[in-house]
Amino acid sequence: MTPLEMEIAIKIVIAAIVGLLIGLEREIRKKPAGMRTHALVCIGATLFTVLSFSFVGSTVDTSRIAAGIVTGIGFLGAGVIFRAEDRVKGITTAAELWVLAAIGVAIGMGMYFAAAISTLVVLVVLWPAKMLERRVIRKN
Repeated sequence: MTPLEMEIAIKIVIAAIVGLLIGLEREIRKKPAGMRTHALVCIGATLFTVLSFSFVGSTVDTSRIAAGIVTGIGFLGAGVIFRAEDRVKGITTAAELWVLAAIGVAIGMGMYFAAAISTLVVLVVLWPAKMLERRVIRKN
């Protein structure tokens, strides 16, 4: 395995782990997209980003791949949002998939610190913030 292939493999494994960690919360809460979906979204965003850097030339705009990822994840996110009775559900999951794709792009670009901090913040928003939200709702 070449050093480049090793780097790509490491990025993909990191993306899978991040996706599984973030998806765990959705899985536990039995939301529309769980661990596997989250892992696949993060891996996909990472791989598309890595692939975008394999194109070379003065006319190549690698940022177009990232823009395509944002658009594609928007469609995927729209698919998990639905209306149930008088409530709209799935918005948090859709937003989470969107952020997860951004984390995947960061991993693909080798921006591990940004990916790690973002992952940590997402986990804080999903776990402790949800507990705080419940306490506030109970008091009102």
